[in-house]
Amino acid sequence: MTEHTSYDVLIVGAGHGGAQAAIALRQRKFAGSIALLGDEPELPYERPPLSKEYLAGDKPFERILIRPAAFWTEREITLLPGRTVVSVDPAGHRVITADGATIGYGTLIWATGGSPRRMSCEGHDLRGVHGVRTRADVERMMAELPQVTRAIVVGGGYIGLEAAAVLTKLGKHVTVLEAAPRVLARVAGEALSHFYEAEHRAHGVDLRTGVTVDSIVGQEGTVAGVRLADGTVLPGELVIVGIGIIPAVGPLIAAGAAGGNGVDTDALCRTTLPDIFAIGDCAAHANSFADGAKIRLESVQNANDQATTVAKLLTGEEHPYEAVPWFWSNQYDLKLQTVGLSTGYDATVVRGDMAARSFSVIYLKQGRVIALDCVNATRDYVQGRALVLARAVVDPASLADASVPLKEMLGA
Repeated sequence: MTEHTSYDVLIVGAGHGGAQAAIALRQRKFAGSIALLGDEPELPYERPPLSKEYLAGDKPFERILIRPAAFWTEREITLLPGRTVVSVDPAGHRVITADGATIGYGTLIWATGGSPRRMSCEGHDLRGVHGVRTRADVERMMAELPQVTRAIVVGGGYIGLEAAAVLTKLGKHVTVLEAAPRVLARVAGEALSHFYEAEHRAHGVDLRTGVTVDSIVGQEGTVAGVRLADGTVLPGELVIVGIGIIPAVGPLIAAGAAGGNGVDTDALCRTTLPDIFAIGDCAAHANSFADGAKIRLESVQNANDQATTVAKLLTGEEHPYEAVPWFWSNQYDLKLQTVGLSTGYDATVVRGDMAARSFSVIYLKQGRVIALDCVNATRDYVQGRALVLARAVVDPASLADASVPLKEMLGA
């Protein structure tokens, strides 16, 4: 296929970041041509519900669309679905897609996110082994569920635990395997990890930490179980792998962009290549809430805020990205809301009653509040944001007193 077209702004990646970039440009009266290219055949849609409400059957696909089809037409945003960019020519201001099309651009916004990290062990490619990243991933899983009695989740991060909660609700016997000594080890403190471990076990999940997978066992090309490093074989008809993502930045790195774990960006989301920006999960940026460390943030908030930063710059307003990170996770009847980044914390304070399943874990670093994990404690989440933004120093005993609202501790 040969096609030669050009757009003032070409956005590669039709997830949250890419969609928000297009939306924000039009909201800010950008009059040039915009194309939104994605590698899925779908309209842009929300990804967080995939491992929660969509997998559970609680939300139809139409309800997780970022905008209805008419929205994109009315705003003259060209959708290019089912396309994958395989190379970028920065000098020529053009990209080449897998089907051989050449698409020119004035400005390129790279918002590709990443692909699920696959296991490398024997059996990783058997039928019945799934990642959770796209609608197609989840629909393949849903099609198999009627024949599934036992499901095995590899990875005790948020994606794995959310999927485990949904599968348990659907009546499956679920085993969660985590190589680290505790779940959520990369993103939360011990108190929260142990709370969620207890919750999952109370719901019947066989949750095992400190275990590694040797191989996935198959029968006639289909999953039959998982063999652990100690030789134990756990039977199961479905395996979900939730061990992180690999940022989809190959074409940019090949074109000369600086990067490694993602593509490097500055405070305005610019890459080292001319007229090329990167936003969302694939963008490595220096984050002030991580003490200036260069990190990737895998969150809707980050993708949307960086998209807005780029849209502002392209419409004449220079506004460096500086947003407090926030995340959420729904498991069973537990609503977890996180604000800030707990990386590098040296002390924690538990506020509220863990036994009552409504509490917050407050993370401190050198006496300053750097993050909160709030479980069924929305007021703490809302009020704690100001403490994180202010890098507030608050007496730990005061933080632990749930009878005193956090908003009264700002400047105390």
